[in-house]
Amino acid sequence: MAAYLLLLVAVLTRLIPHAGWWHFTAVTGCLLYFGAKRPWREMIAPLAALITVDCYLTLFAYPGYKLGAESFVSWGWYLLAMLMGSALLRKVTLARGVAAALAGPTSFFLVSNFGVWAFNSFHTYPRSFGGLMTCYAAGVPFYRYDLAATALVLAAMLGVPALVRRTHPVRAEEALVGK
Repeated sequence: MAAYLLLLVAVLTRLIPHAGWWHFTAVTGCLLYFGAKRPWREMIAPLAALITVDCYLTLFAYPGYKLGAESFVSWGWYLLAMLMGSALLRKVTLARGVAAALAGPTSFFLVSNFGVWAFNSFHTYPRSFGGLMTCYAAGVPFYRYDLAATALVLAAMLGVPALVRRTHPVRAEEALVGK
C-alpha cells in the first residue's frame, strides 16, 4: 500500500509546475522503494504511470517538445532504478540506504543527460565531447534536487520505519496478544 501511495506522490510531484526552487520530485525514491518492496509482477504500475505522465508533459505541457529516443532512455532507466532498489534495499541498512540515495540520482543524471545529448531532436548540444560536458553541466542543478529528494523519500519510507523498529522492538508475546 505504501508503495502505491508513494507512486501517487511521485506522479503528483511530476505534474506540479517546477518553477524556481521547487524541483522536488519523488520519482527516483519511488522507483527505488517500489523495487525494494514490491514483487516483480507489480513493476508495470509505476512504469505505466510515470510513462503516462512523461507523455502528457511532453505532448501538452512543454510546447515544441515531442516524444523521441531520449524518452525511451528515461523509461529504460525507470526499470533500472527498480532493479537497483531490489538489489540495494531488500535488506535495509544505513549503508545500503545511502548507496541507493546516491546511486539512483547519479545513474539518472548520467543516463538521462546522455540521452538528451545523443538523441534530442532540437540538437541543443553539439555531438562532441564538449557538447556532452555542456549537457551534463546543464543538468547539475536538477541532479542536486534529485539527490535531496531521493534522500528525503528514502529516509521517510525506509529509515523512519527501521528506526522505529529498532528503538521500539515488539516482544513476541505482545505481538501474539495484540497489545
